Amino acid sequence: MSDDVKEFRNGIFALKTRRFGKVAELMIKKLYECQDSDSLAYDLKTSVGQKIEVKFSTALKKCKEKIDETNLIKTVVSSNLENRMLTFEKAREYSFDCNIQQVKTKEFKYLYYGCFFEDKIMICKIEASEIRKDPKILYSDSQHRGNKGEGQFHINNKTLQNHLDKYLIKWLTYDELYDMFC
Repeated sequence: MSDDVKEFRNGIFALKTRRFGKVAELMIKKLYECQDSDSLAYDLKTSVGQKIEVKFSTALKKCKEKIDETNLIKTVVSSNLENRMLTFEKAREYSFDCNIQQVKTKEFKYLYYGCFFEDKIMICKIEASEIRKDPKILYSDSQHRGNKGEGQFHINNKTLQNHLDKYLIKWLTYDELYDMFC
């Protein structure tokens, strides 16, 4: 990985919510020749108008220690994104939790989702109707109090293999993602 691509990857991990989500959305749009949405209810649409939602998360080692007076500096430094990023292979050794949230299954036909690992990007695809049917996804439709029809699921050490076995459609390197937008 060149220095430019590494800096690009590190920047992706540093992005917050909407800006990170836009990177994932543009990636899926370009990879699968999708069109912009004409609604705020979903992100993209297929060439025949099927609604698509895009949800990704970064794979980071869980912070083990609670911050207190004795470990504040050490814990904050170890929380640096470069210290917490996980390669796909290391994800099996460390606890991690990628939260795929604000999933409104009634608003779309397909969900493209996955994890940005340190070394590559896992891209999965599932039909909205299948999300609740797969008991290994552990979909919870009560993400926030009062939000009807909105839920979440997690990709973590316990659920990763199910996503790989059933829903993985592509691995993408950061070099490939970078080249898509050069």
